[in-house]
Formats: sequence, C-alpha cells, structure tokens
Amino acid sequence: KKKKKKNSALCADGRGVSKVLKISKIGQCFVNLHSKLGENSPNIDTCLTFEAALRLTILFGFNHSIDIFIIGHVDAGKSTLMGHVLYLKGDVSKRDMHKFETESAKLGKASFKFAWVLDSGSEERARGVTMDIAQSKFETDSKDVVLLDAPGHRDFVPNMILGASQADIAILVISAASKEFESGFNGGLTQEHTILVRSLGAKEIIVVINKMDQCEWKQERYEHITQKMKDFLKKVGFAKKKIHFLPVSGLNGDNLIETSKLEAAKWYNGPPLIEILDKLEGSPPVDFDIPLRLAVSDIVQNGGVYSVSGKLLSGCVQTGEVLLALPAKVTTVVKGLQVSGETRRWAVCGDSVELSLGGLDEGNLSTGSVLCPEDSPAPSTKRFKAQIVVFDLDVPITRKFPVMMHVHQLSRPATIYKLDSTVDRATGEVLQKKPRLLSKGDTALVEITLDDPVSLEEFANNKALGRFMLRYGGKTVAAGVVKEIR
Repeated sequence: KKKKKKNSALCADGRGVSKVLKISKIGQCFVNLHSKLGENSPNIDTCLTFEAALRLTILFGFNHSIDIFIIGHVDAGKSTLMGHVLYLKGDVSKRDMHKFETESAKLGKASFKFAWVLDSGSEERARGVTMDIAQSKFETDSKDVVLLDAPGHRDFVPNMILGASQADIAILVISAASKEFESGFNGGLTQEHTILVRSLGAKEIIVVINKMDQCEWKQERYEHITQKMKDFLKKVGFAKKKIHFLPVSGLNGDNLIETSKLEAAKWYNGPPLIEILDKLEGSPPVDFDIPLRLAVSDIVQNGGVYSVSGKLLSGCVQTGEVLLALPAKVTTVVKGLQVSGETRRWAVCGDSVELSLGGLDEGNLSTGSVLCPEDSPAPSTKRFKAQIVVFDLDVPITRKFPVMMHVHQLSRPATIYKLDSTVDRATGEVLQKKPRLLSKGDTALVEITLDDPVSLEEFANNKALGRFMLRYGGKTVAAGVVKEIR
C-alpha cells in the first residue's frame, strides 16, 4: 500500500534493491537459501516474495557469479590451462580424463589431453585449435565461475567477439616459451584480444604467464613479459589495481590451485590462480531503472516451444512474464527459465539464462534478436551517431567507409557514412570539424548506417546495447559507443 517505502524497508540497515544486489544476485538466492535452511524448509522458489528474498540475501553469505573470458594468441595454452583447472577442481572425472589422455595419445597429441576437456569438437581436436566459444563452470569458496574459452586463431575472431560481449572479467593467457610471447604480441592476437575485451566492457584482467616450465621458470623472462604488458594494458585503459599477474604451468598444474612447490619457482610468492579468482568482485549490481534486455545467442525449437539462450544485459525476468521479441515485434510468454543449467523462477542482470518461450512462429526469432518488456522496447534503427576510437589499420577511414559491425550477438554490414568531427578523448572538445579521414589513434564523432534495423540503445542509457566493434579486412579497426539514435 505504501509503495514509496517498499524498497527502503528491505533490510535493517536501510539498503535498497540495487545496493542489496551488490552482495548477491537474486538468481542464486532462491537455491542457496533453501539448502541453508535444511530439508524441512518451505519451497523458497514459490513462497518467497521478491522483496523477502532480497532481505534474506543480507543475512546469509551467497556466492557471487562471474563470467570470465579466456583470451590470448593461438597456442598460448588457454584450453590446456583451464581444462587442467576443471580437472583439479573435480569437475572432470578421472575416467573421462583417462579417456582424453588415451585418445589424444593415439593422435600423437598427448599434451592436448587437458585441452580436450573444453575442445570437444572433432575438427577442433584434429586441428588442435579452439574454433568456437567453449563454456564450462566451477566453484571457488565464494564464487560461481562461468568460463568462456575464446578461439585464439585469427580466422575465428568474430566468434571471439560474441563471447567477449558476455564477459565480466578477462584472463589473458600468454606463453613464456621462447619467441612465443613476441609472436603473439607483435602481429599476433594478444593485443587485439585485449583491446576487444576492454572495449566491450571488461574492467578487470588477469594476465597468466603460461608455459613457465618451458623457460625453466626464469624470473627474468617473467619480469620482461609483465613489464611490457603493464605498459600496454595502461594504454588500453585498464586501471592498475584491476590488473593481476602470475606465472603458471598449465600442463603441469603449477600455481593453478596451489602455489608451486618447485625450487625454481620459489621467487613467486603470490597467490595461485584460484585464489585470485575467489577475491574478484563478481558481477555488477542490478539497476532496476534499466528495463530488461536479453540478446539471444542460441535458439533450439522443440514443437511449439522455443528455447533461447543468452545473457541478461540489464533488468530482470521471471516465469509467466510477457516479453517483446525484436526486430520481429511479436510477443511471447516465458514458460520456463534456467540459470546456468538450474531451474529458477527469477533471473537478473548478469545471469546466463535459457528461456522456454511460447506463442512464437518460425522466423520470429534469430541469433541477435533482443527480448524486452512490452512497455519498454529497445529502439531499432538503421542510422545512428557514434563516438569511435580508431585502432591500427592499413588504410585510413574516409566517408562512406564499409565495415562489419559487431554488437551484442550480431554481426552486420555497415557504413561509416559521415565524419562529423575529431574530438579529444578525455574532454570531448572538438578538435577538427568534418575531417577528410581518420587514422590510428583518432577519436571521432561519426554517422553510421545499416541496411537492416538493429536493436541499439544510447550508451548513456544502456551500456551493453550501446557499445560495438568495427572490423575491416579481417582486422578490428575501431570500437565505439552509440551517442544518438536517428
């Protein structure tokens, strides 16, 4: 009855909805609280109101959920490293591990046994490279960790961008083996991957110096790499306190779960990887002033029901809710909901969800469609004003420059139709009006056009739907944010 006082009375210390959710996400609250109250507890999922669940979140310590994206140049050992972590955490059985070891040895790839935990496709195993985003999860003492393993080969950068748009935090894997760091950093994908994840919203990064066993754990090699990376990461925009470094051997397991006991590695006195992950902040709090937005990443049809997967970019969703699917502009009902494979009634911003939707016809949904409330639809446009930062490119950007635009789960041909001005990146001050061209390092206001409507929002209103990447000639040439929908 007293609507205005509802949020202020959620908990004893007066914290409101958004601040409560800094401690925990409601998506974990229902399941975890039920287990804490014991077998005789009521069905939390059905009897608790949303407000009551938020109150109880304060009383108990619940796990944060974080989506971590594994990036790095091809052959840096990303899949091997994370596959070994999953094995040591008990998420891969000894029986399965023995199977991977035997089958990889038959193909003459015995050292790939841990990589096969994540690289499950026959072509990936035959070629020895990750081709698509591999997803898995494990728990630390205080975190539910969702791992997204990125392809490291240049041919699969578009796949990597789709995964990067879902990440809270990045793990950059670098090889310390002779000449491999230099190969990845100078002309490889180490720099491009890092720029991409930062531009798509990741604010924290763990730099894992892998294959230390191949350089005999030489401290000089580690320090040479870390110094070069510190300078680069500062230029990219990572804050000093949000950068973590550690040396590991992904194949042998050193510094993954426990600190290495090797005599040659005694110079490193920091925590192992799992402890660094455990101390990370987790997903950002939910802002209920921003309407629900879910970008569809995968669709499976079973009869008249569609199962769609994606990450909640903003807001929250519950079973029974009526949503609008864009750009088709048709309504659908949420018949069922899962968060990271577990059945729930609620999900909030940051959750990776699978929704069972009814009332749709074939063609109403596709990868990149956006789900939102009926009364707060996301704008769809074929023309918008943007601020872009230009990266390294072979030819300057001129008026009517063709590019491939990557935004949330979509890749669409686009045109940089007009160059309005170059601006100071820090202050926004106009430096030059109507420039003839844009080159490396320029920050500019431009007008971009598309052939078909795309769901976008101004960055000031919704960061997830307001940032994008531009590629040309197989390279990422710019990153940008939407300033104005036209």
